Amino acid sequence: MRSSRFIAASLAGIMLAVSAPAASAAEGLTLTLPAPTGRYAVGESSFRLVDGTRPDPWVPAQPYRELMISVFHPAVHSAASPVTNQFPAAVAAVAGGNLGLPAGLVDWASTKTHSVRDAAMAPGRFPVVLYSPGAGDPRDWNVSLVEDLASRGFVVVTVDHPGDGPAVQFPDGHVTGNGPLLAAWDQAYRTGTTPAFFRKLVDARTADTGLVLDRLASLPGRLSAGMDLRRIGMFGQSGGGFTAANTMYTDPRIKAGVDMDGTLEYSVEPDGTNLSEVAQHGLDRPFLLLGSNSAAGGSDIHREPSWAAFWRHQRGWKADVTLNDSGHASFTDAEPLLPQLAGRVPAEVLAAAVGTVDGHRAVAATRALVASFFTRFLKGHDDHLLDGGTSGYPITFVQ
Repeated sequence: MRSSRFIAASLAGIMLAVSAPAASAAEGLTLTLPAPTGRYAVGESSFRLVDGTRPDPWVPAQPYRELMISVFHPAVHSAASPVTNQFPAAVAAVAGGNLGLPAGLVDWASTKTHSVRDAAMAPGRFPVVLYSPGAGDPRDWNVSLVEDLASRGFVVVTVDHPGDGPAVQFPDGHVTGNGPLLAAWDQAYRTGTTPAFFRKLVDARTADTGLVLDRLASLPGRLSAGMDLRRIGMFGQSGGGFTAANTMYTDPRIKAGVDMDGTLEYSVEPDGTNLSEVAQHGLDRPFLLLGSNSAAGGSDIHREPSWAAFWRHQRGWKADVTLNDSGHASFTDAEPLLPQLAGRVPAEVLAAAVGTVDGHRAVAATRALVASFFTRFLKGHDDHLLDGGTSGYPITFVQ
């Protein structure tokens, strides 16, 4: 989430989603993700990774940490090839729980991607970009942006952080939930130890990312042969943006990063009292702050204390861009999907999630900004969108 208070709200929403009875999938609406815009078709492969040296942070009795990742990549396949589902069945059953939507309104199990399972990679060697989702979200909750980036010639690896979201489904069918994390959050809130809780959350996510980086070269050759591991970037939304910045602070393998509406401090309210190390010291590599301006409290260097601190100490290239009239979830699949519910959901519910910006323009802007950034700093080609001049997108460069 953008700030720790959004993490708290998300966890509460997840708790309700897990306890709410599920309606029949046949009653739900089928929503449509926008097609990617790049020159490549997109393939998707999923893998389980295991770190036998690290116990699970939320289930200490489990002596290993297991993750799920998906690899989206430039692909070669025919238009007739079947595409994947956005969510595995167990994740679809609890998807959308923290968005304030009526239970059963959407059949999340029917949402399709534009990616073909295990498709052959296109010829060439492509930069690699990792994606970390917001706290309480699955790795599948930004497929629109991820697929678009892959279609433009990047290998994009999305990372689940088990115990964080309401469900992670593994290849053998077992599912991990977030009961232990919710219990830890409840205890931290009651005892006034929330900074330690948030630090543990981000540290666990950072360690997860390190595991993924360590294992990229060990993925099947049909994928690893097309990855240029000298050119690695990372981006994330909300808690995932914090994860991207924090991982860059400790791991030089990541050359460029983007934080989409995520605080950089360990506080329930972003007041600058529990700044992270990356906020206090900055980075020596390029980093983009991409924020919302929702009524609930958007992010920019003037309103978000941790962003202001980071801005002062950042030594590498930097920019702060606001998506106008947006909400916190505008940088997720909520932006292309929720407007499809207009007329079925109160306008104020939709606006609370994605603001009032036109959904098509918002999606186009976020795709263009993220692609421009990684193309500039991982491929060496600059379209000058991030120079701060006038554009046709609903964005403001913050000075």
